[in-house]
Amino acid sequence: MAIENGPAQPAPSPSGNPAAIPAAIPTGRMAILFMVMLISAAGNTAMQSVLPAIGTQLGVADYWISAAFTWSALLWVITAPRWARQSDRRGRKRLMMLGVAAFSISMTLCGIVLFVGLHGLVSGGLTLIIFALFRSIYGGFGSAAPPAVQAYVAARTEKEQRVKALSLVASSFGLGTIVGPFLAPFFILPFVDDAGPMLIFALIGVLVLLALRFRFPADDPRFAARSFASSEPYASAQPSAAIADPDGTVERETLRWLDPRIRGWLGIGLAGGHAQAVLSFVAGFLVLDRLGLRTTPELAYEPTALVLTVGAAATLIAQWGLIPILHIGARNCILFGMAFIAAGSLMLGASESLCTIAAGFGVASLGFALFRPGFTAGASLAVEPEDQGAVAGMVASINGAAFVLGPSVGVYIYNQNAWALFGLAAALAAAVFVWTIFKLKRETAG
Repeated sequence: MAIENGPAQPAPSPSGNPAAIPAAIPTGRMAILFMVMLISAAGNTAMQSVLPAIGTQLGVADYWISAAFTWSALLWVITAPRWARQSDRRGRKRLMMLGVAAFSISMTLCGIVLFVGLHGLVSGGLTLIIFALFRSIYGGFGSAAPPAVQAYVAARTEKEQRVKALSLVASSFGLGTIVGPFLAPFFILPFVDDAGPMLIFALIGVLVLLALRFRFPADDPRFAARSFASSEPYASAQPSAAIADPDGTVERETLRWLDPRIRGWLGIGLAGGHAQAVLSFVAGFLVLDRLGLRTTPELAYEPTALVLTVGAAATLIAQWGLIPILHIGARNCILFGMAFIAAGSLMLGASESLCTIAAGFGVASLGFALFRPGFTAGASLAVEPEDQGAVAGMVASINGAAFVLGPSVGVYIYNQNAWALFGLAAALAAAVFVWTIFKLKRETAG
């Protein structure tokens, strides 16, 4: 991507207004945008890697640990479309700062309440209730940052550079899912103990916020590009919808959820997304159980981080390597993805060691990494250019909806019978595989 060193030269905007749209974004600004996206994914996956062990220390049932994320995920789904619209009206820098500030405040308060609970100052149940409330700050306001970043990039790059720039920004989510779990064990520090990862990532968020405030130029909402909601970042769940609408097409009301062109793709996304949600959140509890660490949960941080890091690495290998190199079409992405998901689910069910757990989660994550771009591209290519904004918003909503009830229901089933959970994930994958073969015969996505 070409680097702009001097002032932007005026050019006509897509809407015909005399707005200046540079051919590229300076490296310094792109680095800040990259960090805005990366810190959210890294902090969330770091939290996800330590919470199973923390919940065990608090004496809280596994189900309630995963349920603590439900309210936040629901708020994200509800508020993300609103913030996506507001970023086009109030300016992208302001919305980015709101999202990063919400992340840092939420992580700080969550870290403090967990510290208080782990030291026995309040009960485990009350700790989790307060944790869920503080987490909702991120769910309600953290969703302001991703659409603002996307809109800023879309409005300030020429069409030929836009997909590359948006792909670079979206890749920060995938990188964050590796960085977060990897660094989490190193942030368990004296005095703050298990709350360390949340407090350290909150501090990093403050540094990103300062960079936005003092190193990022003010903008105004005079550009024609439009943003849309992004799904909340979780382990091995890179939100590929972030590049579904590279031209910033305005969302239209004419596209319906049950439109025959897309309802099959959306159904596939919902089923596959739930399989991903249940497996992603059960990984930490599986490590505790299969490695016999329930009585010493503090020893589970590093193996859990390893499992999530392997999954995130498999995601990046697929999305940065396999798909572009092999030129896999949307339908084949889903077919191969479901095969890997089913195999990974069964491997996890039979796993008894850290190596087999990591291998199973890696195989399943490889499948998710193939499935998500296939689902996104299939839905996008099924409609006309004027409906790209609408279908992109639908894809993001489907991605987020899977994480509202999926994690808590999945962990509940796991606690009743582990094989039932992994069998359910494999069955969902098999159902999507069969549906794709018989219902999506025409290769609409290449």
